[in-house]
Amino acid sequence: MIKRVVTPKNNDIHLSVPDSYIGREVEVLLYTKDELNEQKMTKPNNAARFKGLLSKEDAEKYHQYLKQARSEWDRDI
Repeated sequence: MIKRVVTPKNNDIHLSVPDSYIGREVEVLLYTKDELNEQKMTKPNNAARFKGLLSKEDAEKYHQYLKQARSEWDRDI
C-alpha cells in the first residue's frame, strides 16, 4: 500500500504506478483532509444510527429472542 499526501498546484495530479501493481485492481481516493475530519465529527458512533432500521414487528421478535436467550444463561447446566 502506498499513501502520500500532496498539495496540488493546479487541476492535474499524475500517478506513477509501481511495477508490482501493473495488471492488478487498485483504488484511488481523492479527498481533502478537512473533509475527512468533518465526516468523522458528524458521524454518530452510537445506537442512534440504527434507529428505524427494523420494523416494530421485527424489533419485537428480536427482543423476545434475546430475552429468551438471556434467560437460558441463568439455568443450571
